[in-house]
Amino acid sequence: MNEHLRTAVDLAASGVPPLPLRVGKVPFGNCRACAKNACGGRPNMKTAGPCCCPRPCHAWAAATTDPSVLTSRAWATAWRDAAAVAYHPGGAGLTVVDLDNADAIAWAREKLPATQTVPTTRGEHWIYQGAMRSVNGVRPGVDIKSSMAYARWLGPGTGTITALPDIVRAMAVKESDSVRPASQALALPAPAGGGECRHRTPAYLERGIAMAEQRIAEARSAVHTTVYRTFLAVLSTHGRCGCLTDAHIGRLFTAAQAKGESPRHCTDAWTNARTRLGL
Repeated sequence: MNEHLRTAVDLAASGVPPLPLRVGKVPFGNCRACAKNACGGRPNMKTAGPCCCPRPCHAWAAATTDPSVLTSRAWATAWRDAAAVAYHPGGAGLTVVDLDNADAIAWAREKLPATQTVPTTRGEHWIYQGAMRSVNGVRPGVDIKSSMAYARWLGPGTGTITALPDIVRAMAVKESDSVRPASQALALPAPAGGGECRHRTPAYLERGIAMAEQRIAEARSAVHTTVYRTFLAVLSTHGRCGCLTDAHIGRLFTAAQAKGESPRHCTDAWTNARTRLGL
């Protein structure tokens, strides 16, 4: 093993799916069979496809924690020519706030909770526990890398990783998001009588939503079933008290769509879960 492959195997052993980067810090190009997505794409891409190419095609979608794949002959050429190692943050249940300059770092230090921090060539990566949608340019010098994205591995950094804060999630929400109409239509009423609900404890509710997002993000197969069962579990706990907001439901829909679910499938799964529970 060369240095990059050893790093990749170590990352995989810790549950972080790596991939090789070529010169220029970009993934290796697709093979002929996968060129221009002729293969239909991998099952975990935005539009789920049947591709099972043994090579590291499709960038972040090829990242894996399977050591037999990482050390296979099909990946050997890429590792031999690799200039760096990257990883799929969303696949590890992580989000990277990529800060490209001093102004962005100053903003983060003022606005974001402290977490694990990794120095980069131009700035810093702030790493949080929890996956979300990836969006570039959420503000000057700030990108969010999580689901369906890759980040360069630059070492473990310093500090203790903390939970992904709502302020970062909110930065990825736009008025045109396809999940918003569905989430608004599915907003649940407050409990009758207006009494206090134990679920309104911020930490309790946040932990439940974060665990649901992680469960969806970690699905390796049967994504439709996982999404439905996760929606069912959330509604079983929080569906009768009015705790869930449009923002909470939007987060669940975003996690599902990051795994390849369409807005229609998300809506169907949510509706079916509500029907089963009589909501």
